Amino acid sequence: QVQLAESGGGLVQPGGSLTLSCRASGLNSEYYAIGWFRQAPGKGREGVTCISGSGETTKYVESVKGRFTISKDHNTNTVYLQMNNLRPEDTAVYYCAACQLAGTLDADEYDYWGQGTQVTVSS
Repeated sequence: QVQLAESGGGLVQPGGSLTLSCRASGLNSEYYAIGWFRQAPGKGREGVTCISGSGETTKYVESVKGRFTISKDHNTNTVYLQMNNLRPEDTAVYYCAACQLAGTLDADEYDYWGQGTQVTVSS
């Protein structure tokens, strides 16, 4: 059974940092790309970033470039999302997801999803 478990969300002030974790089980993570998506209240789901199974290829949506960094620990099958210089518009539920197609931020390509973790950026 495939499971993706996110953790690390919370409340942070503008300009602050958070690190989200996504631990994958039940799949060979070497063959799956992991993506992070977010959904703000009243808005659709947005692809934020993704990393290939090898960890060698990453992709970011323009609005987070230079602020967010995705990385992968192969030993623990965990993908991290380091978020710096957070802005109120980053407030959303963040989801991680897995797909067999690397380099895509199209949510329809993703087969497995976590339950999400809330990130709130507010003073």
